[in-house]
Amino acid sequence: MYKSRKKSDVLFAGIFVILAMWMILSVHCRAAEKNNDEKQSQIVRIGSFEDTFDYIDKNGVRRGYGYELLQALAGYTGWKFEYVKCDWSNCFDKLENGEIDVMGDISYTDERAQRMLFSDEAMGEEKYILYADLSNMNIGTSDFKFMDGKRVGVLMDTKPESMLTEWENKNGIHTEHVNVNNNDDVEKKLANHEIDAFVSLEESIWSEQGISSVTTIGKSGIYFTINKERSDIKTELDYAMRKLDQDSPFFKADLYKKYFTLDYSQVLTGEEKSWVEEHGNIRIGFLSNDPAVFSMEEETGKLTGMLAEYVSYAKGCLGNQILEFNIHEYNDYDEMIQALQEHEIDMIFYAGRNPSFAEEKGYALTNTAWTYSLMAVTDEENFDEYNVYTVAVPKEKEALKQHIAFSYPQWKLVDCDSLDDAADMVLNEKADCFLMGASQAMIYDNSRNFKSVPLTKTMEACFAVRGGEGSLLSILNKTLKAMPSDMLTSALAIYDSTADKVNFSDFVKDNMLAFFLAAGFSAFSIIVIILVLLRKARKAETVAKLAANNTQKLNNKLEIALEKAEDASLAKTRFLNNMSHDIRTPMNVILGYAQLMENELKEKDMPETLEHLEKLQQSGNLLLSIINNVLDMARIESGRMELDENYCRIEDVRKSLFAVFDEKARKKNIALHYTMNVEHEHVLTDVTKVKEIFVNILSNAIKYTPSGGSVMMNVDELPCDKPGYMIVRNRVSDTGIGMSQDYMTKIFDAFTREQNTTKSKIAGTGLGMSIVRKYVDLLGGTIDVESELGKGSTITVTLKHKIADESYYVKKHIEESGTGSEILEGRNILLAEDNDLNAEIAEAILERAGLKTERVEDGIQCVNMIEKMPAGTYDMILMDIQMPKMNGYKATQAIRRLPDKDKACIPIIAMTANAFEEDKRDALAVGMNGHIAKPIELDKLLSMLAEVIRQQENC
Repeated sequence: MYKSRKKSDVLFAGIFVILAMWMILSVHCRAAEKNNDEKQSQIVRIGSFEDTFDYIDKNGVRRGYGYELLQALAGYTGWKFEYVKCDWSNCFDKLENGEIDVMGDISYTDERAQRMLFSDEAMGEEKYILYADLSNMNIGTSDFKFMDGKRVGVLMDTKPESMLTEWENKNGIHTEHVNVNNNDDVEKKLANHEIDAFVSLEESIWSEQGISSVTTIGKSGIYFTINKERSDIKTELDYAMRKLDQDSPFFKADLYKKYFTLDYSQVLTGEEKSWVEEHGNIRIGFLSNDPAVFSMEEETGKLTGMLAEYVSYAKGCLGNQILEFNIHEYNDYDEMIQALQEHEIDMIFYAGRNPSFAEEKGYALTNTAWTYSLMAVTDEENFDEYNVYTVAVPKEKEALKQHIAFSYPQWKLVDCDSLDDAADMVLNEKADCFLMGASQAMIYDNSRNFKSVPLTKTMEACFAVRGGEGSLLSILNKTLKAMPSDMLTSALAIYDSTADKVNFSDFVKDNMLAFFLAAGFSAFSIIVIILVLLRKARKAETVAKLAANNTQKLNNKLEIALEKAEDASLAKTRFLNNMSHDIRTPMNVILGYAQLMENELKEKDMPETLEHLEKLQQSGNLLLSIINNVLDMARIESGRMELDENYCRIEDVRKSLFAVFDEKARKKNIALHYTMNVEHEHVLTDVTKVKEIFVNILSNAIKYTPSGGSVMMNVDELPCDKPGYMIVRNRVSDTGIGMSQDYMTKIFDAFTREQNTTKSKIAGTGLGMSIVRKYVDLLGGTIDVESELGKGSTITVTLKHKIADESYYVKKHIEESGTGSEILEGRNILLAEDNDLNAEIAEAILERAGLKTERVEDGIQCVNMIEKMPAGTYDMILMDIQMPKMNGYKATQAIRRLPDKDKACIPIIAMTANAFEEDKRDALAVGMNGHIAKPIELDKLLSMLAEVIRQQENC
């Protein structure tokens, strides 16, 4: 009994001890968790000056060097920030009295160290620049005497002012110091002519106002300062800054490049102006055997290449001087160097960065004009650029030789005649490798089983001038500084020549008849398949509906029948969508090449061939019209046709219709007339469907009217009892063959004709009037037909339209002012197209219209190109929809999400074989600016390009 009780006591005591320990540990854990939460949620109050270190942009987003640095440090401390607005007059008081915990961008002084804590490590370095509008000053180069007596804005009683005073004493000049508090104060006093110059941090904002840098007057380290009582914050801050430096040694350097770039308006000094005035045009020498540098388009005579790009930009890039250039062509590099030394030319475009070679030849090099990443093409298993190799280099590639000699002195150079010759030397073991750009290297990788190894040392290209030509050297460097970053590097990527590709256009020209016969037979076969499937689908739907109506007692069977009918309809719709795309793609090729060949043949005396080509185009357009009718009819029957209401002018619709049929009527000797009597000519309606109605009616009128007859169109406005609306009666009369009373009862039935094609020898599907009736019903109108066999027909269409108010047609008039050709000339287009034939056609059409094109083959390449190239490289993207890897919709969405606003807002137009109304809506919904269907019609395409660019420029 005693033992049992003793055991119970021991057990009870053990349980009590365990529970007590659990409670103590729980309380301790909760306290630790609470302390940890408090640490993570600690609020640190930051003093905000609203300057480059910490500011809010026009979109309400906080930015700045100091802001991004603090956000990086918060990753180590867990701090959250509260921003306290202050300025230089009260920031230190707020820090000392505890309203602010931390403040950045403060220079260290012993006096300040008595009042506040400083971070152990500097948060960065400030450069103080003396800025001025130099375009109206007579600037010297050897001293700064032109600044003597000027009024200079500077924050008084600060380190920048003491730096300014020290700089003045050093250069023996005196200026009047005027106090400025911030950038806004500087802009105001510049505008009011209260100051001539000012001292500011190294910032990029001043270039937009034509301000230039005079010189750097000083620099100093800047620190975070902390409230004297918050040593805990200093400890955490110092720890975080050390960790950030260890983890990301270049983080602060990258931030500095982002927010502090010496970007200013380039102007010439008085001495440089004198050189230009005395010397005249700058004479440029270049090698003729490099088409990427300079070439001429044979058809247009237009100059292209990097040299043309440079001259075009450099001419007006200096604010106070227009530069003029003369171009001199040479076949040999040594001959060009000799011309430089004998003063026949002033500069060489271009030389590799090799100071030793430059010294030997007696010329000086400018700053780097562009860089070029090189690939070593080799058959070596393990290629290491630091080993000794024999390199084959084409004889004319002198700049490349200079680069190799300077960057890879251990390599041996051997001359060859061309890149193909270099490849043969590698295969025959006369060389180990040859060098070229990445795009060209891929050709050799694919064709000869070489491999390409990227080299780490990028080739730098410079301009070369005679030694001692300091003024010219400075002028050229200023043009390079004024250029957008990587402008010439990007130009090289565009103009760099590649191996010749097989030209499909030449093949088509040589086999024109066989090509069109094969394409026509393929398209005809597809249409036959569509018609058969349409008939089967319609029969399936009819059977299903009859079964549903006559078997109400068999509910389960009815549901199955309806489900099958819906599946059949859905399958038909999917099939038609796919067929629309697949038909339009070869039709784009057929009509596109026909158009290109017509343009070429017009310049030659080949009337008979032109006549054959015209007939091919007519057949192609007829085939396309038939395809459109078949597909439209199917979409109407499926209930997927919707109205797309927009503005139009009734007279403009009439003009566009007559523009289509004037030539046809003239050739048939048919008189085409019209009368118009409308009060409200500006309306809102579905313009496309209205045009389609009268295109079909007028087409039939001209088609069935014999030579010597006439066609009349009368347009009259009728009274309308609904406010804001008007009724238009359109009557089309002809003196044609007319219709029988029997046929008039079924004129609106699909696939019906008075006579078949074989008897009448007039082509058609019998769908035109059926589509007209469907469109008229969709628009809420009426249609009446009167006809007498052998005398002619009269078709009357009455439509109700909403009256457009003044804002629509005033806006339209403004949008249409100016010519499209002026707006489009010289624009750069990025073409996203996976089909080589469609791409070749589009490029040819666009280039003939004066636009420059660059092609990518899928959505991923398109997005990558926009990300890689500087903003503004391309004026617009023409985007195909159905592409491999990433389609056009997803590519557009990816571009619209880019952080660079200028890149994200680039105009994008869908140029696709997806031609239905919902395809257009889908394109606009993902952020595209427009939609144009294939086959490409040049006038429509150029009109849309001009309209979108005009809208972009007016934003």
